[in-house]
Amino acid sequence: MRTDKVSLRGKLMRDMMHNMMDSAMGRRIQTGELRKNPVEPAWICPAEYEYEIVEQENFLMEYLRPAQVSTGRVVLQLHGGGYIGPMKNIYRDFAVYYSKKSMGGDVLTIDYRVAPEFPYPAALLDAVDAYRWLLEEKKYAPDKIVVAGDSAGGGLALALAMYLRDQGTAAPAGLVLMSPWTDLTCSGESHETNFHRDPQFGGTTDNLLHDSAYIGDADPKDPYLSPVFGRFDKIPPVLMQVGSEEVLLSDTLEVADKIRAEKGKLRVSVYDGMFHEFQMALRLIPESREAWEEVGTFLEIIYGIRRRPEGKVVRRVKSGRRQRDRQ
Repeated sequence: MRTDKVSLRGKLMRDMMHNMMDSAMGRRIQTGELRKNPVEPAWICPAEYEYEIVEQENFLMEYLRPAQVSTGRVVLQLHGGGYIGPMKNIYRDFAVYYSKKSMGGDVLTIDYRVAPEFPYPAALLDAVDAYRWLLEEKKYAPDKIVVAGDSAGGGLALALAMYLRDQGTAAPAGLVLMSPWTDLTCSGESHETNFHRDPQFGGTTDNLLHDSAYIGDADPKDPYLSPVFGRFDKIPPVLMQVGSEEVLLSDTLEVADKIRAEKGKLRVSVYDGMFHEFQMALRLIPESREAWEEVGTFLEIIYGIRRRPEGKVVRRVKSGRRQRDRQ
């Protein structure tokens, strides 16, 4: 766990979010109304990348690849948004970050079906289809696939790993989970201890966390819906990041405890003073920059690559040594 002090910029952004939540816009953020129909300018793909929209039967996928580079590595990104919001430009920016942090890897981001029109298990089925597309259509090796997700996408990534294990499908090489929502019953301890601290979802239960349209008629303790209630044997190596102020802090810490109990490979970092999905600040605050550097280090380890001091990429010898938890 991180114990260093919050940066000045981090404090300012956290305070700004607190103030925003007291406004009319804050209410729309908490309920998810702002996520349902985002109005954004067209995203401009960086010149050094190729960008393709791939149509599936039930959803669209966005396939980002460095131009004239083929590493065989790919990140499958599952976006957040409480299972009610579609793809946003920030995740296209995330895709560029994931590509750079994986030393030129490809990134597939799926615009999976969302509630209330498509409740559980629609998002999970779309994630499974996307993973199989990578295996069967694009011929990526499982040990070159990392699944990444934030918030609802983080919970979905973990549910996907459990589903693949249970179906006997080859597992991905690793998981990157940012502030994952793993417990749709919202019963974790931090929903009480951080109730008045979380700048985004604190102070009320009248929000998209406690009134999830994605659950539909399902049991909210179904492990493919709330992975915290599932089995954690044979889960691939996991990087988990979360802010100390989040009501979803328990969603990370309880999963981490269960992975440790199964002697799984895990790195979990709690960023002091940080709020839900602080990584969206990208390079604006030190904590977000550090989180993305941590993602890069994790991907280098998973993919077996590293940088020389002068910036050249070389192969990393796999030692099989476990990563230590950050506590």
